[in-house]
Amino acid sequence: MVLNKKLVIKVLCAVMALVGFLMLIPCTVSLIYGETVSARAFAVCAVPMIAAGYAAFRLTKAPDTNALGLRDGFFIVASAWFVLSLLGSLPFMISGTIPNVFDAFFETASGFTTTGASILPGVEDLPKGMLFWRSFTHWVGGMGILVLTIAILPALGIGGQKIMRAETTGPSMDKMTFTFNDTARSLYLIYSAMTVIEVVLLLISGMDLYDSLVYTFGTVGTGGFATKNDGLAGYAVSSQIIIAVFMMLAGINFNLYYLCLNKKAGQALKDPELKCYLGITGGSTLFIMVMLIMSGQAAGIFDSFRLAYFQVTSILTTTGYSTFNFDLWPLPVKVVLMMLMFIGGCASSTGGGMKVIRVMMAFKIAWRGVQKRIHPSALAPVKIGGRIVPQDIMRSVSEFLILYLATLLFGTVLVSLEKVSLMTAFTSVLACFSNIGPGFEAVGPAMNFGFYSGATKLFLSVLMIAGRLELFTIFLMFTPAFWSKR
Repeated sequence: MVLNKKLVIKVLCAVMALVGFLMLIPCTVSLIYGETVSARAFAVCAVPMIAAGYAAFRLTKAPDTNALGLRDGFFIVASAWFVLSLLGSLPFMISGTIPNVFDAFFETASGFTTTGASILPGVEDLPKGMLFWRSFTHWVGGMGILVLTIAILPALGIGGQKIMRAETTGPSMDKMTFTFNDTARSLYLIYSAMTVIEVVLLLISGMDLYDSLVYTFGTVGTGGFATKNDGLAGYAVSSQIIIAVFMMLAGINFNLYYLCLNKKAGQALKDPELKCYLGITGGSTLFIMVMLIMSGQAAGIFDSFRLAYFQVTSILTTTGYSTFNFDLWPLPVKVVLMMLMFIGGCASSTGGGMKVIRVMMAFKIAWRGVQKRIHPSALAPVKIGGRIVPQDIMRSVSEFLILYLATLLFGTVLVSLEKVSLMTAFTSVLACFSNIGPGFEAVGPAMNFGFYSGATKLFLSVLMIAGRLELFTIFLMFTPAFWSKR
């Protein structure tokens, strides 16, 4: 089997033109604030990208078939995210805001993958237009630039099922009975509605329009880029609570919102992953709240609850915002937060990490192993929500966990060559790989990744993309079987 090259080129050209079009938005923001250098940088990038993408799309001859193969889908997704990060970094370099190519690529990859890790020591020095683009990449990448492209592919005469399969996060035991193109449009409508609602609520809480937009992009996209060096600490408590609630909502499987829109809220509320997700959020918040009260690092019950709930939702959903330097909190609290870094949000959410459903399955598979030791002949099926998990899904989860942990350990060894502490190396990889943003010690919430060498930044950028695409899509590119003509 070979790639449908003409169709791949047409889709990638559509993606490039779309990104160029999206750059016109921060270009307009720059003009509003009188930032001519930034506006010129966006225009210089956007116009050629739109023109070249459209021209290449039109000049590429129609393929013999408009059907994308699964291999085509994986290739498009993997290559598109690297191209996106490179193209998205051009305004930073052209404007001189982030002149170094490794720094610019890292910052942009962090934006599109909704990681939120930064190399910038002081974000308040950046022009408004650049800060807007930096956070807007969270919103674009949160639901997936290619999911957005799928929503318009029917107009191009191309089906997007294989692309969506390659980009969608988490395992699923449910067969979708609706078309993928309709699903993409529906998901973006839900995503957009959530964005508008949060912007309005933040405006009511006292934020100005600019900050409301920027922090909403980072919240619903579970990204985490801030416009202030102290994160959200300087904003009103009401704004912090609104953001915390919407971070939690963004970490929920968006297909459940789709069910609610189709008058199946009861079915959505019975979802076992949702119940586990809410249980983890509540239990972790309660534990950290108690620890903060006992350590004297919070002024009363409400303050401790606010700090705990915000940081739990931020880390669990892999958003990465902070209202306090949690690296200063007691060790047991940091251990819990690190555990949440591994778990991440629900499948098919904008959050990263291993996903709650995989963690649930992993524990049930391990418990089945214990039962089989006692009763070797027992069937002991693994069940989620009363339903037996198919063998192929259990095998997929096991393979993912092995690959995830192996990559995490290998990455830690490589980053440790920078002569940083083990905690810094480990959480640097974990924070980038799970698309979280901040880690601990030298890469904590009050620090940044700017001290790493260009090679390490490039490696961490690749990890961000691999984590966003859940490993297999990227690792497939390095297998001989993928490039085989059979």
